[in-house]
Amino acid sequence: MAGYGSYLLKRLGQFLLVVVVGISLTFLVTHLTPIDPVEQTIAVAAAFGSTSPEAIDMLRRSLKELYGTEGSLLEQYLRFWARVAVGDFGPSLSAFPTPVSELIGRALPWTVGLLVPATLISWLLGNLLGGLAGYWRESRSLRFAGVVAMGLHPIPYYIVAFVLLVLFGYVWPVLPLSGGHRMNLEPGFTLAFLSSVLEHSILPALSLILVGVGGWFMGMRALVSNVVNEDYVVYAELAGVDERRILTAYVMRNAIVPQVTGLAMSLGAIFNGAIITEQVFGYPGIGKLLIDGVHAGDYSLVLGVATVSIVAVATAVLIIDLLYPLLDPRVKVG
Repeated sequence: MAGYGSYLLKRLGQFLLVVVVGISLTFLVTHLTPIDPVEQTIAVAAAFGSTSPEAIDMLRRSLKELYGTEGSLLEQYLRFWARVAVGDFGPSLSAFPTPVSELIGRALPWTVGLLVPATLISWLLGNLLGGLAGYWRESRSLRFAGVVAMGLHPIPYYIVAFVLLVLFGYVWPVLPLSGGHRMNLEPGFTLAFLSSVLEHSILPALSLILVGVGGWFMGMRALVSNVVNEDYVVYAELAGVDERRILTAYVMRNAIVPQVTGLAMSLGAIFNGAIITEQVFGYPGIGKLLIDGVHAGDYSLVLGVATVSIVAVATAVLIIDLLYPLLDPRVKVG
């Protein structure tokens, strides 16, 4: 137990280091760009009528205080961390005066609700088929599944998404093409709204699953192909142990550990798939919010989304690091 406590402290230290460095780099990149949100706002306000220099100067001071851009870069950096500590990223520059945290709070459930199930389904399906294909290498159906998986894996998300849009939106128009739900429905936990959300999520989720299965399939098949040659597996086969027990208890249980690590990384980095998928399908999640923020020059929104992404990835890695010694006794924690 003492050894695990030391291991826990090390991993927590690494987590904090990754979060601080990642968010700090994001802060520097956004604040060193030539875009000045204060001057942009003043220019928009001045375009609607003549404004006295005194009023412009007063507006500039007020906006700098509101946006947290007054003082030196170090002072802005310290104020930013003070805000992040309480989950406050300031107001959105493109949706003023709505707070960035509120915009992220609206979009995050859509992204998590779409990408987490899609990632889990592709992980389960890919590892199951890959494990079976690695153990029963002579099966023709599993070989065919491997060919299909490897053929789909290199295709970019947006290509698969566009093919699905054409196929199910125009050739066989049975599914909605964009949005998160029907426009005439009031959001709420009603059967009509939930079924509409599910219907609108089929195409974006399917594009992610079709592309994601191939990677998990190939990884698991390679791992199982190595494990089946281990002495304990050969001994179990010679001893007459049931093949299904060998596959589940001896082969896949030992091969799955690296795949669990990959799953944690994929869940933490779900925003990568969100950017492309949500933009193609017009899905109201974090990815679409980020693109809209970039186009509008809203660096408060961009910084808020990037911060949430960094924390999510670091948290996923921390969780899997803490679970790793429990999943694989060979991992030393001392």
